[in-house]
Amino acid sequence: MSTKKDTQKSTKTTATSKTSTGFSAEEKAAMRERAKELKAEERMNKNRAEGERALLAVIAALPEPDRTMGQRLHAIITANAPVLAPKTWYGMPAYANQDGKVVCYFTPASKFNSRYATFGFNDDAHLDDGAMWPTSFALNELTAATEAKIAALVKKAVS
Repeated sequence: MSTKKDTQKSTKTTATSKTSTGFSAEEKAAMRERAKELKAEERMNKNRAEGERALLAVIAALPEPDRTMGQRLHAIITANAPVLAPKTWYGMPAYANQDGKVVCYFTPASKFNSRYATFGFNDDAHLDDGAMWPTSFALNELTAATEAKIAALVKKAVS
């Protein structure tokens, strides 16, 4: 009789341990995928933070009025197109899409000893308007009207 009880206990223990052996293969695979996603997000956030630090350092090193213009453009772009990642591009402030392609950029007048700065868009910007449309704009100063126009263009570029 005691043998029967030992067998029953043994069976219960085995049954319990079979149901609590851990995660299934599918659950483990899902956890591995999530870990990869988190690492990718962490890298993207780290790259974004590094890109923004580099961009802000470039802007801070600019002479006036380029510095103020770069700071204002940065504020406008980050407010109106938060999906764009700040970075430097040929040593100039730029903003890239999720694929890392530059959508818009700022060329300070001091960069090439020009009489005006330039704010431009690359072909990944969604600005198409018929057979012809502007892709860059000369800037001597940022007024409320030009800031509003830039904000609208940046929104359209990422739409």
